[in-house]
Amino acid sequence: MHSRKKETEAIVLDFLPNGYPFDSRPSHMKTAIAQAIGKENFTLLELVPKKGIFLQPYEDVYIGEAKRDKVHHINGKIDVDKLTQTAKSELEHAVKQMVTTHEKRFVEFFNNAQPLSTRMHVIELLPGVGKKHMWEIIEERREEPFLSFDDVKKRVKLMPDPAKVIIRRIMLELLGTEKHLLFVDR
Repeated sequence: MHSRKKETEAIVLDFLPNGYPFDSRPSHMKTAIAQAIGKENFTLLELVPKKGIFLQPYEDVYIGEAKRDKVHHINGKIDVDKLTQTAKSELEHAVKQMVTTHEKRFVEFFNNAQPLSTRMHVIELLPGVGKKHMWEIIEERREEPFLSFDDVKKRVKLMPDPAKVIIRRIMLELLGTEKHLLFVDR
């Protein structure tokens, strides 16, 4: 559970130059739409690009408060079930790319995660990680903080691949199946 900063950058998942196919308005009233995922909180967003701008899948776009070069405005958050087939199929790849690119941030999760309650630890919310792994992670990080996903894998016996575990957890949060959100802002 991290403090939610506003998204300033996003990765384009799909670009619809003529808007949504189900939009029944005349074509001159339709705007191009991009579906994207925020790089900070994995927020699913609907973006409206500036006139004449064509966005590519996996393109990084700036969506912060300062002058934007490609995005005119943000329509808002969207639910995973509103994503196009293309956006859905690109989602996991984009999440994987962000987790591997920002490995340090997610390794810090293993170093700093705290108990959720007296009976449940945040680490246990990761898919495939039970009490045994949780205690091993806590013991190991007491000795010294983890430096990388490989370090976690090396020092915690039979631990599932930490990068895959994080990606899986983010995907579950995006799909809306999780009560506690560790990484996603929905």
